[in-house]
Formats: sequence, C-alpha cells, structure tokens
Amino acid sequence: MHDSVKAEQLGIPAFAIMTTKFVSAAELMSRVLGAENYPFAVIDHPISSASEHDLAHQAEQAVKTGVPLLMR
Repeated sequence: MHDSVKAEQLGIPAFAIMTTKFVSAAELMSRVLGAENYPFAVIDHPISSASEHDLAHQAEQAVKTGVPLLMR
C-alpha cells in the first residue's frame, strides 16, 4: 500500500493488491498516508498454499480490478 500510494503521489500510476486478511490494515495505511479510500485489488488469503491454477485466477482478477485504476 505504501509504495502504491507514494507512487501515485509522485504522478506514477500504480495499484496495490492485498489479501482478504489485510484489507483493514491497507485501509488504515491509506488513511495514514493521506489517501483515504485509496482503491486496491483484493485476492484470497492465504496465497502461500494456493495452487498455481488458483494463483493464476487470482492474478487475473487483480488485473481486472487494477487496469481501470491505472487508467483513471
């Protein structure tokens, strides 16, 4: 979250990807960084035990969320 918000503040398009377990932490961090309601992609948690197929699916979903964020 920090890297994405800071990049955006510098005019560099970016988006963050968080797992479901860290959504509230990401929302808090965006507020702390002065970017309240900063949009980000959310994927299932945990990823460490996900299969390659599941990870590929989650990546596709994150890209579907992220591309419009990059184009705003």
